[in-house]
Order: sequence, then C-alpha cells, then structure tokens
Amino acid sequence: MSSESALLFDLDGVLLDSYLPITGCINHVLEEHALPRRAPESLRRFIGPPLGLAFAEMTGAAPNSPLVTSCLAAYRSRYRAVSLRETTVMPGVADVLERLAGQFRLAVATSKPLAYAEPLLEVLGLRHLFTAVSGPDVTGETEGKAQTIAKALAALGHPTRSVMIGDRSFDIRGARTHAIPAIGVTWGIGDREELEGAGADAIIDEPGELPGVVTRLLNGDQV
Repeated sequence: MSSESALLFDLDGVLLDSYLPITGCINHVLEEHALPRRAPESLRRFIGPPLGLAFAEMTGAAPNSPLVTSCLAAYRSRYRAVSLRETTVMPGVADVLERLAGQFRLAVATSKPLAYAEPLLEVLGLRHLFTAVSGPDVTGETEGKAQTIAKALAALGHPTRSVMIGDRSFDIRGARTHAIPAIGVTWGIGDREELEGAGADAIIDEPGELPGVVTRLLNGDQV
C-alpha cells in the first residue's frame, strides 16, 4: 500500500498553529495602512484561504488593486521573520506524522506561499517527513486549493490512492475536485459544521485518530 498511497496535508491549522503570527501580522498591516485593527478572534476565518482575498474583503478593494497588493507586500515582509519565531506544531501532530511517514508518502498542499512553508517545516523539524511540499509562488497570482493539490499529486507521481487532510472547506472541496477522499480536522480553524457542509468523508477531533481513519478510507471502507 505504501508505495501507491499518499497523504496530503494542509499546513496552517492542521500541522501548525499559526494563529498568533498570522493575526498579529494582519493587524500590523491594517494599522500601517491607516485601517482599523480587528479583534484577533474575528480574523480566524481568514487563516487558510489565500490572503489576497482576505485583504480584499477587509479593505473593500479588488483583489488585484494597488491597496491589496500593498497590504500583501507588507504582510509578507513582516510574516517572513515573525512566523519563524511564533509558529508552533499542533499538539500530538509530530508523533502521528512519524508513524504515518513509515507507511505512506506524505505531502503538504498549502495556500501559504512555498517560500514561507518550507522554512517553517525545516525550523520546526518536520520537513524530512514529506516527499513534497506544494504551495503558491510568493509573487504569483492567487492559487486555488484544487490547483495546489494538483501540484502536490504531480510531485508525488500521481499516486493510485490519496487522502487529503484539512481544516477548512477549501481543503475538502479541493480534494473533491480531484475525486480523492478528504478528512476534516476540528483542532484547526474550521468547525464540524463547515467541514460537514463541504462534504468531508470523515471528521476527527484528535491527531491520534488519523492513522485508523486514513487506513479505512484507503481501503474503501465506510468511516
């Protein structure tokens, strides 16, 4: 099974706790652009999807407008350093990844620019567990999750069987575009209602549940 099967993981909210650095950087950028700061909790829903869309909503400007472009540039400049100091691994995730890496090929499919995802995985001691890490170019246009997943699958050599693990509706719907099962996790940003609404094949509350659920989905069993 291991040579033909692969697991794809979202990054923020699934593997890494990025809440503090992301919300802090967003508020720093809003303040820098003379826009009102927001309560950190109100910014949770912007963690996961492409940030260009988030800044477009917060500023009321078009995603490709000069204002949104300026916000993104300011965010990236600050986040590059802050993220390496303030991001942590989700509790229980590292041990489970070690177990899974002995059975399957693992990949990351994240909306975080690859230039930030790779250093974070290195600093936090997780990069060696993944065959591939896929994400948008830091200077590129907004990349949908289905496109990111497609890049990860290609980097893995288009495995016969795959499972996507994510915490937002974007992860689940991106997986469905490629007709692969998706597991929603509730320890991240999205809640059970969001994950169910997106059509997750299974929803789990603890990292320790992952190996058993993955095996059942890859075997075609009902979860």
